[in-house]
Amino acid sequence: MTTSSALSKQYDPSDVEPRWRRFWQENGFFHADDSIGKIPYAITLPPPNVTGSLHIGHALGSTLQDILIRWKRMQGFNAMWMPGTDHASIAVHVLLEKDLKRTENKTRFDLGRDEFMKRAWAWKERSGSRISEQEKLMGFSLDWERERFTMDEKSNRSVTEAFIRLYQEGLIYRAKRMINWDPASQTVVSDLEVDSVDEQRSLWEIAYPIAGDAGGAIAGNAGGAIEGGGEIIVATTRPETMLGDTAVAVHPDDERYKHLIGKFVILPLSGRKVPIIGDGILAQMEFGTGAVKVTPAHDPNDYECGERNGLEVLQVIDLHGIISAPAPEKYVGMTVDQARKAVVEDLEASGALRTIKPHKMAVGRSQRSGVVIEPMLMEQWWVKAKPFADKAIAAVQAGKTTFIPEHETKTFMHWMTNIRDWCISRQLWWGHRIPAWHCACGTIMVVAEQPKECGSCGNADMKQDEDILDTWFSSALWPFSTLGWPDKTRALQTFYPNNVLVTGPDIIFFWVARMMMFGLHFTGKVPFKTVYLTSIVTDETGAKMSKTKGNVIDPLQILNGATLESLLERVDIEKPPDPDAIKKTIKKNFAKGIPQMGADALRFALARLNTSSGGRIRLNLDRIEENRNFINKLWNASRFALYNLDGYDAERFDAALAVRAPASGSYTLGMADRWILSRLQAVTAEVTTALEAFAFSDAANAIYHFVYDEFCDWYIELAKPHLRQPEGENVSDLDAARAARRHGVQGVLATVLETTMRLLHPFAPFVTEEIWQKLPKKSELPNSLMVTMFPHSDPTFIDPVAEAEMQLVQDIAVACRMLKQTYNVSPAQPIAVELRVTSDTTRATVERHLAAITDRGRITATVTAGGPPVPGSAKAIVGADLEIVMPLGGLIDPAVETARIAKDIARADKEIASIEQRLGKADFVARSPAEVVAENRARLVEEQAKRVRLLEALETLGAGQ
Repeated sequence: MTTSSALSKQYDPSDVEPRWRRFWQENGFFHADDSIGKIPYAITLPPPNVTGSLHIGHALGSTLQDILIRWKRMQGFNAMWMPGTDHASIAVHVLLEKDLKRTENKTRFDLGRDEFMKRAWAWKERSGSRISEQEKLMGFSLDWERERFTMDEKSNRSVTEAFIRLYQEGLIYRAKRMINWDPASQTVVSDLEVDSVDEQRSLWEIAYPIAGDAGGAIAGNAGGAIEGGGEIIVATTRPETMLGDTAVAVHPDDERYKHLIGKFVILPLSGRKVPIIGDGILAQMEFGTGAVKVTPAHDPNDYECGERNGLEVLQVIDLHGIISAPAPEKYVGMTVDQARKAVVEDLEASGALRTIKPHKMAVGRSQRSGVVIEPMLMEQWWVKAKPFADKAIAAVQAGKTTFIPEHETKTFMHWMTNIRDWCISRQLWWGHRIPAWHCACGTIMVVAEQPKECGSCGNADMKQDEDILDTWFSSALWPFSTLGWPDKTRALQTFYPNNVLVTGPDIIFFWVARMMMFGLHFTGKVPFKTVYLTSIVTDETGAKMSKTKGNVIDPLQILNGATLESLLERVDIEKPPDPDAIKKTIKKNFAKGIPQMGADALRFALARLNTSSGGRIRLNLDRIEENRNFINKLWNASRFALYNLDGYDAERFDAALAVRAPASGSYTLGMADRWILSRLQAVTAEVTTALEAFAFSDAANAIYHFVYDEFCDWYIELAKPHLRQPEGENVSDLDAARAARRHGVQGVLATVLETTMRLLHPFAPFVTEEIWQKLPKKSELPNSLMVTMFPHSDPTFIDPVAEAEMQLVQDIAVACRMLKQTYNVSPAQPIAVELRVTSDTTRATVERHLAAITDRGRITATVTAGGPPVPGSAKAIVGADLEIVMPLGGLIDPAVETARIAKDIARADKEIASIEQRLGKADFVARSPAEVVAENRARLVEEQAKRVRLLEALETLGAGQ
């Protein structure tokens, strides 16, 4: 016998979640065996930074991956989800170097490479597993036995092998080129690691005297030309770089300057003579004065101009952002900011400074350190990108890899067709050190182990290259290096290529493109068949979540709960900029703190977000609480079911047989039973179809509405009378007909609940496992829900007649409820209504199910064939042949209700006008997230329907007076 003690009164995630996490892992359910003959299904987790904590973006992407893996595992696939973490070179350096400065007032250079690496590994051993432990708290069914790290021994071997092969193939080379230099982190960073920040700066116009001439200035005057003159006016946002100028460029067709091409100017402050050159690419006649100072060592565009024109390259800013020779001695040793101030003062004093104008410009800042990036000319290691890109483009065009949403294919193609060679060297220590050894004779040997002697001169003192590889180099190998490459392992043969990659659109070039490039090159296969790019999660206003804004939803706080006081204390501990503003936002967003909601509530909330269209999706605490309430609703429904399953034998009940013979000797099925079984099959098909199309929100919402709106709100309510026992009566006292009916309802209740747990499990694994374990079920089932078979839709259960009859029952009951709501009558108040039916078929259906209609509509009803209008009565039309007449006499005060409804109409009119105005703005529709536009359109339809009902009610009240 199963009783209500089977489930606690309330769902407590802190009790349920740890038990099932242990159970799943102890039984090895997350592990996929390489040797099993089942069809493989593989996903590789985008490895989070080893420095990181689980944030809402991780939670979203990993939830979607876990849904796929659990679903496929339940479908019988050999489902493998590869876990791991990324060594995150720059992030680790920033973290450790800040701590080193704070605690010992030292830099990494004070420690030296060996000591710094020793401390980095010690830190990794202490803290590196934090994010993996947090992933486990979310119930992510990763194959933890396979967990990898991008700097573990196997990864090191893969990276070294890849580098050597590419070098031998001529696809890796060393060259001096313009790069982005981060003076704070002391390393090269890629273009994609530079944030373009709009800042208010100044634009300085400076006079460069023409060598050997005397006269007035030559500059644009309202677009016209000024003839003659002894100086050229140039405009710049970085006057300190003029210390390294090696030319002034003008457009060769510019009538103001073309006669000066080939002459020279004297650089103010330094006195050097530099040429005036014609360059139609760098100099634009319509921009500024039309004359441009050229500093090839400190600007990428200037560098390309210098390459075209054979200009000298003078580096006057060193790697620490300090002015260096050959700049004039006065400025050597100054920081860039100090030099800028000194140069402007000296230009002004000399009379060379013409004007200073306010100027808003995009400034490149390092994503990690926040400092201004310095373009530098440095010798680095590079990968020839185009040969890889061509293969990746061909693979996508051939349909070997597809992108969801589809429009991201264009993004990928744009990056690939405009690709430039990849700078892969970084001037850091934590990472994969480049396997190249340098000899004093100039020879470079690229080999896995330190060579005994130079292959050219025999020198035994070979020095390993000081640089490490860009973190993304090892990440580009991740889908196959984690499976044993370069060895031909069974795991590689079984699980490569992966079936799908789920990741964010912000790293489509950083990571997705490079995995495609390396995967095709080293294995001859694409690394994944589908790329699903999630949306970016924002707060409810559409703003990006950030700790510095105080609008972050922390997954761990959702799981465990947090008081307002603890949220504010965290700000004090972390000491971010502008803590008062952050605290103000926290108090606004989380005024009552964050209640404990558990992993399932967060997972299901994320799954229900429409992430398949890309762009941004809004999330707030209310959305997560809505799904926590869903979990509680499911829990309570399950408690009710278990309480009422006494005497039920799962081994004897066969739902398919019951549908074929709904009035067998031992159990009887009614219309509601056949309806819920039919709806269950439709929802099962809908969920499966949606998951196959990666439409996660469609699948999750289908389950949500089935459980909430159909199973709980309708079926359970209709089942109660058949399960209820009169006081003092035992089940054994029931007559055969009532007993058979009760057994039928019990069987359907248990069957639907058990199947629903299997449907919902990939989305909400903890609560479903807990409930499923308590349900009476057939003995041949496995010992865990997560390894049972996922439901499949069975046409045996599809019953169009039951669905049509139930739809009529629902329509009538809902119409009665809406009439009560419209006239402000209490929902619980039973009201006598007349159901006027003109069709014999419909009348027979209504009379057959009148008990269900009156129960769910909270009415008493008389079924008639029609009659004259009843003054003072409300009415509603259902379908083509049924009218509901609800007398209002004695229930309401017509004058009061007329006034109230008039106000409601005015409010509806105002709301409709507001929404129509919003939707009428092209900018709103074009720029707002799709879900926001859809919500507004749905609200408009709802308000318009509400207005029609209110107008009808007002007309009814007027007619009755």
